[in-house]
Amino acid sequence: MTTSLDILMIGHFAKDRIVVDGKGETVPGGAVYYGSVALRHLGVRVGVVTRLHPDDFSLLDALREVGVEIFAHPAPETSGIENIYDSRDMERRRTIPLGFAGPFTPEEIPDVVAQIYAIVPIMAGEVDMTLLKILASRGPIALDVQGFVRVREDDALVFRPWDEMEEELTHVTYLKVDKVESEHLTGKTDTLEAIKTLASLGPQEVVLTQSAGVTVYAGGHVYFSPFRPRSLAGRTGRGDTCFATYLGKRLSESPAEATRWAAAVTTLKQEKPGPWDGNMNALHEILAETPVEQLT
Repeated sequence: MTTSLDILMIGHFAKDRIVVDGKGETVPGGAVYYGSVALRHLGVRVGVVTRLHPDDFSLLDALREVGVEIFAHPAPETSGIENIYDSRDMERRRTIPLGFAGPFTPEEIPDVVAQIYAIVPIMAGEVDMTLLKILASRGPIALDVQGFVRVREDDALVFRPWDEMEEELTHVTYLKVDKVESEHLTGKTDTLEAIKTLASLGPQEVVLTQSAGVTVYAGGHVYFSPFRPRSLAGRTGRGDTCFATYLGKRLSESPAEATRWAAAVTTLKQEKPGPWDGNMNALHEILAETPVEQLT
């Protein structure tokens, strides 16, 4: 078994339902799914710590097939979210919780050395402050805020203030938010102001995704690179793919170059349902056309 990885991801593997114009299908989901597959296609050594019902363990074969190291733990049920879209506007969605696999415990984290520990929950309650501190003592933390501010409430997933945000962000190196989350957390509608405010709380680098593209704060500078998909058939998993790609490229590239790669991979991912398929010819064509702009 691998004892050294580039990135160890911690989060629930999901069994989601995607509904477009009233027609739905059940598909694998979660940041550990979209993110780990993209990372493997980029040659990154990645492991996934997850929880799900034993009946669904076979779903993890999709990760094993591309070389992801799996650390799976049984749970009473598998997490899942129903994402409901109108095809006229694939940017907006309604989300409904379908299941929750429960919180991770420190004992469930393997004795694995990683360059980055990526905490990528799909909803609140998966990772608490104690576990975050334990992981931070082992190495740099990457964190997606959706797993702290997206809260189950009856039959809906709603945004709720993150009470421990300021303390927890002091332990984070790489932070990921989307446009809506950044506005809620900072009270600022201007993207540059919001991303700098979040960085002032502790994270060294902040990755913000929105429909137009990815904006990154790193080293006192802000970079932007656009998404240019020909369709949004693969809209679900956009932010997960973008953040994972950015982290993977930061292992060897500058923030600006990692931003460009993240935009290019995410552009291709949005065109097809499921994780990015790893088509390197298409990726290099998109990379040649993908600019990165330094905003500040």
